[in-house]
Amino acid sequence: MEKYYVNKKAQSNGDHEVHVKSCTWFPSSENAMLLGEFSSCADAVKEAKKTYSKANGCWTCCRPCHTT
Repeated sequence: MEKYYVNKKAQSNGDHEVHVKSCTWFPSSENAMLLGEFSSCADAVKEAKKTYSKANGCWTCCRPCHTT
């Protein structure tokens, strides 16, 4: 299980990216919202979409869940 976070600040395309803490692109602490512990990024993105409809996995740390 890994802890996942969502960036509260949207990217230029409107996506709120989901990250793990060790990611190079992890947002600043004021922009990181803990989603919880999940066994996959798919579950973390699903959780993030409850708050941000345009949630997406980070290309670097959640590549299987990166769609745009």
